[in-house]
Amino acid sequence: MLNFLQRIGKSLMLPIAVLPAAALLLRLGQKDLLDIPFMAQAGDAIFANLALLFALGIAVGLSKDGSGAAALAGVVGYFVLTKGTVAIDKDINMGVLGGIVSGVTAGLLYNRFSAIKLPEWLGFFAGKRFVPIITSVVMLALAGIFGVIWPPIQDQINNLGTWITGAGALGAGIYGFLNRLLIPIGLHHVLNSLVWFVFGDYHGVTGDLNRFFKGDPTAGTFMSGFFPVMMFGLPAAALAMVAAAKKEKRKQVSGMLIGLAVTSFLTGITEPIEFLFMFVAPLLYVIHAVLTGISMALAVALGIHAGFGFSAGAIDFFLNYGISQKPLLLAGIGIVYAVIYFVIFYTLIKALNLKTPGREDDEEVDTSNETIVATGDKYVDMASYFIEDLGGKENLTVIDNCATRLRLQVADAGNINEAALKRHGARGIMKLSKTNVQVIVGTEVEFVADAMNQLVKYGTASTAAPVEQQAVQADAHTEFVLPFEGVVKPLSEVEDQVFSQKMMGDGFAIEPIEGTLVSPIDGKVMTVFPTKHAIGLKTAEGIEILIHVGLDTVNLKGEGFGALVQEGDSIQQGTPLLKVDLEYVKKHAPSIVTPVVFTNLPADKEVKLLKTGYQKQGTKDVITF
Repeated sequence: MLNFLQRIGKSLMLPIAVLPAAALLLRLGQKDLLDIPFMAQAGDAIFANLALLFALGIAVGLSKDGSGAAALAGVVGYFVLTKGTVAIDKDINMGVLGGIVSGVTAGLLYNRFSAIKLPEWLGFFAGKRFVPIITSVVMLALAGIFGVIWPPIQDQINNLGTWITGAGALGAGIYGFLNRLLIPIGLHHVLNSLVWFVFGDYHGVTGDLNRFFKGDPTAGTFMSGFFPVMMFGLPAAALAMVAAAKKEKRKQVSGMLIGLAVTSFLTGITEPIEFLFMFVAPLLYVIHAVLTGISMALAVALGIHAGFGFSAGAIDFFLNYGISQKPLLLAGIGIVYAVIYFVIFYTLIKALNLKTPGREDDEEVDTSNETIVATGDKYVDMASYFIEDLGGKENLTVIDNCATRLRLQVADAGNINEAALKRHGARGIMKLSKTNVQVIVGTEVEFVADAMNQLVKYGTASTAAPVEQQAVQADAHTEFVLPFEGVVKPLSEVEDQVFSQKMMGDGFAIEPIEGTLVSPIDGKVMTVFPTKHAIGLKTAEGIEILIHVGLDTVNLKGEGFGALVQEGDSIQQGTPLLKVDLEYVKKHAPSIVTPVVFTNLPADKEVKLLKTGYQKQGTKDVITF
């Protein structure tokens, strides 16, 4: 049941994502700003049809492959449900909840019937075409049921909405507290949908968010108090974590935490900060939830009314400043909250030795209980250790990899032993959620992933004779030329923590403007990844170089890339390595920025960038060690 509700909560994000655009159009079109009526009406049209958008968006979000057939079924289901219920009782108004019911039903029916086979004479209606048909039938039955049972349910929802909106500061405080507590299980979106789109009525418009943009002077009860927390409190908490980090790790974590603080301040996107301490320091998270509830209650008690189309960040704050009540007082509360958050977080982190970012233990751990028997094969041994460190075979549901990292789906990320993973060769661990984990390994990750899959499926893996590792000459002088024409930038500016935090090694990045990648060194091709988005090279001195074209380009499955060399080929500076369709990659990947990483430099060496900005392919003296 909880997993099902989490899926619904996640699917709600698709229709909610359109609200910032709607709010922007509606607000900019108002008389006190640009005074463009058609722009205001365009934004208002989206708010007026939110229920339909929810039916469409949730159906797509719940469907197994995001198919348009699911969206069509959601729309059909919504029309059948709304018209059917009103025909039974003209006073029925299911609002956004009607859209949610239609979307959920359509999504589930799509997953069940999208591959259905029918007799040949009905073949045209088989598969995905059958989904809108069965949805209309099911929704017709539901319309009959809801036509009878919904009026008393609607009365209870109205009563609940009247109570919570009439409870003033108490109702807002309870909502703010619960909103934060539900984030770990992903159900806060369900709660938000009720208070933002259902509760309260203003000339036929329901929901705190809708009523705010329609000019209801009482709206904003369930939005105002978020601004001090998201614009000031959590950014201050991030800075407190920087200040509390160990000195030797402070520089490493400060870039990430400061970036997250700026994101929270500007946009109100707070989950990246919250997940940093949610599980490692639950006490801090409970305090954060309490402070959020207090902020919500305080804003209502002081008569503050503010709102947002996306989230409680500076962008929404200034955009809606003109239609807010007492916004300067809200900012004043935010400044006080910044001090409170910083003092509480810093004090408790230091006093209780909480393991927030930058404070992880580095001590050696007891290895006496390890049961892995070495096979002599580096990758099989690493895979065996990793499986054990990741909670065992039963905790692993999907094992995949890209150019440098294992991409894993696990049953419970809480069962992972991060210290052991690092001791056994992992360069870093990223917990994206409770079930989604990435382990940074390096360019040899493919061999580790293959061995892990074999061990999980068959209990054994093929081994190879140990390969003698060539020592890297720390004083070696390696001639290096720029492999791409483009804009050279520091590695710290890459929007991927694996590279920006140098988990793979030191280096730099290029934003290419021409699609032929050439060799920057004389040496040998060590690896051409199957998806051709990355290539590993090795100099005569033993220095290994990874060139990773774009970010998350493994998901392109080779589209847009062509390999011009093979593993084992000898190469010289200027030898063409890859052909890249830059336009295709830009369109289908998050970024074309290409990290160039030296993965095995000695500890006393670092890459010093001598030239930045636009540089021609083949440019010399770009870096030094």
